[in-house]
Amino acid sequence: MKTLIVFASSHGTTEKVANIIKEKLDSTTVQTYNLKYKPKIDLSDYETIIIGSSIHAGSIQSDIKKFIKDNTISLMQKRVSLYLCCMDEKKEQEEFNNNYPELLRNHSVYNAIVGGEFLFEKMNFFERFLVRKISGVSSTVSKLRIEEIDNLVNTLKK
Repeated sequence: MKTLIVFASSHGTTEKVANIIKEKLDSTTVQTYNLKYKPKIDLSDYETIIIGSSIHAGSIQSDIKKFIKDNTISLMQKRVSLYLCCMDEKKEQEEFNNNYPELLRNHSVYNAIVGGEFLFEKMNFFERFLVRKISGVSSTVSKLRIEEIDNLVNTLKK
């Protein structure tokens, strides 16, 4: 069963999660695909599609939004799982629900909110300023939820 992990990542955390998922699944049948570099892909070769995005200012990556919009019919005929990298625990479920369409959320075999990271060394001055102001965090921090990633992987292995 061929699996595709489609993601868009600004600072690398969503890609990191994609690679963790790939490693935990049989990596010989799993491909990762960063929409930031290649916005078009043929989904016909894949039975399972995992879609991942980070969230910034309440919105998922525009490449992921476009991918979902352009491929909704095809995605509804596949086994789908969704994940979101998010650091705001208070708003994460609301942001997940607001950004992934209800039709796709309901079709998905597993919806995961996998935590996130603030990678200050990969942020520009303005991004660092905003993170400090909004979250109160002033240095790199990782709050990835490996157990939730494992739950996603174990569901897909069934």
